[in-house]
This record gives sequence, C-alpha cells and structure tokens, in this order.
Amino acid sequence: MSTLPDHPRPAAAPTPLPALAPVANLEFKAALLLVFMLVLVCGSAVYVLYARGAFEAKHKLVLVAEDAEGVVVGMDMTFSGFPIGRVRGVELGADGNARILVDVPQKDAHWLRTSSVFTLVRGLVGGTNIRAYSGVLTDPPLADGAERQVLRGDATAEVPRLVTATKDLIDKLNTLAADDGPLSASLSQVRKLTERINGPGGALGVMLGSAGDSQKISGALDRSNVLIERATALITRLDGMAARADTQVLGEGGVVGETRATVVQLNGLLSDARQSLKRVDLVLQEAQAVGANVRGATTDLGSLRAEVEASLRKVDGLVNEINRKWPFARDTEVKLP
Repeated sequence: MSTLPDHPRPAAAPTPLPALAPVANLEFKAALLLVFMLVLVCGSAVYVLYARGAFEAKHKLVLVAEDAEGVVVGMDMTFSGFPIGRVRGVELGADGNARILVDVPQKDAHWLRTSSVFTLVRGLVGGTNIRAYSGVLTDPPLADGAERQVLRGDATAEVPRLVTATKDLIDKLNTLAADDGPLSASLSQVRKLTERINGPGGALGVMLGSAGDSQKISGALDRSNVLIERATALITRLDGMAARADTQVLGEGGVVGETRATVVQLNGLLSDARQSLKRVDLVLQEAQAVGANVRGATTDLGSLRAEVEASLRKVDGLVNEINRKWPFARDTEVKLP
C-alpha cells in the first residue's frame, strides 16, 4: 500500500465582524466629560487651598534676622512643636537685614504675645527651624503686622571653633607623648621605681632611701616579733594564774565560800546580839521607872529640906534674940537636940 504525501489544507476565510452601531451624541458626551473633569480638578484645587488655609484670615508677622540662610517659602513656624504659621516670603530690607514674612492663622494668633521670643535655629543635621516661645500667656496679644527681632541659634557656627580647639588639643597631646616629653620622663621614672621595688630592698628600701635603713627596720621588726612572742607567753601565764585565782576564790572551799559561811555566822551572832539588846531595852525601861520613883522622892526631899531650912532660920533668929536679951551670957552656943 503506497503512502501519499500530506499536503496542507487551505485556511478557512475569516469571519467578518459585525459593524458597530454609531454612538448617539458622541461629541456632546465627550464635551460633558471634559467639563466634569475640569470641574473636578478645580474643586480639588479649591479644596486643597481651603485645607491649607488659603481662604482663612491671616495674622501678619515680620521677623527680622541678620541672615536668612536656610529659610524657604512654605516652611512652618512652630510653637511647642505644633505649626502655627507659614513663611510667605523672604525679602531684603533697606538696612541689609533679612525680613521673613510669616502668615499666622487667626485661630492660632492668640499664642503670640508681646513678650514672645522668636528663634531661628540651624542644626548640624536637618533643616532650619523657626520657633516661637511665649512665657507669659496673660500678656497683651501681638499686633497684626508687628516686626520682631529673631534670635539665632546656629550650631554650625561652633564647628570652626571646635575644630580649632580639637587641633590645639591634638598638638598638646603630641607634645606630651613625644620621646623627650613629660609623659616619657614620667614613665621612665615609674620604670626605675618598679625596678627598685622588685630589687632586694623592696618597697621598704624605696621608702627609706638606703639599704642600711631598711636593714635596721628589718631588725627592729624581728625584735618586735620576739617581744610579741614573749608578751603572748606572759599573757598565757597570766590567764593560767587568773584561772587558778578564780578556782581559789570562787570554787568550792574557796575564799568566797568561807566568807559566805563567816557571814552566816555573823548573822547568827547579830541575831543573838539583837535579842540581848531587846533584853537590855527591858532593863532600861525598868531603870527608867525606878529613876522616875527616885525623882519623886528627890522632890519630896527638896520640900523637906526647905522646911528644915525654915526651921533653922527660926532657931537662928531665936538664938539672936536670946543673945540680945542676955548680953552678959558668954556661952552663945546653941545645942540642938
């Protein structure tokens, strides 16, 4: 069976597309779309202007600075970290100073007072910032269109002085660390001192300055050690003597025990003496009673004596009378019975 070569079949003819129907009022609709897009763009622009406060009442403020470098139109002026104003323009004044025109919305103008301070700060990193500070919010408000001087705080201005100071410091360090500088001399002295400390005399030789003095000190230390050992032995002996003394004084049969027994005996003797004194008190009481009786008898004897003396006076008077009547009597003695 013979094979016939394959022949490509002819491609089918493309099917014609149906014709599109014409759009009615195409030009009008295109014009309407363009008008809508224009209105949308204009509305967006108006909204952006409104959102940025373009239609809000503004409080004008002019800040005068010696240099307005870094200040651009549109940058904010902040108060306590919040933007309250925007730079509207920068111009050069007749006196050569820069005049920074700032617009402050009316709703934020109450933060600005006559005592407010404005600063222009330029840092090492970042842009320039305009800041307002109001210490006393009870002061009168700042007038519209007022001009205030700006205080500059430029951190980059300190860079040249810092570089100069750093260079001087490096030069001084180089001078100090040179081979013939003070630091090298100090290190050399420290090295010598270390060698002497590590030597035979040690730190004591360094402190005293000579080996002989260090030997004397060493001998004195040895003698001090001997004295300390002797003192330790003496203290040990004294401790033993103190222990024996405690045994003899405070132990059983010691002085304290005997003294306690003697005190007990003395207490007994004192008790006996107390009893004897009580008996003596009784005897004294009886003697006082006898004395009272004797005192009464002595009183009676006194009255008796007075009577006897009175009788004697009467007798004496009688004898005198007899002598007067018998003057010739020679024996004038009167004998009493």
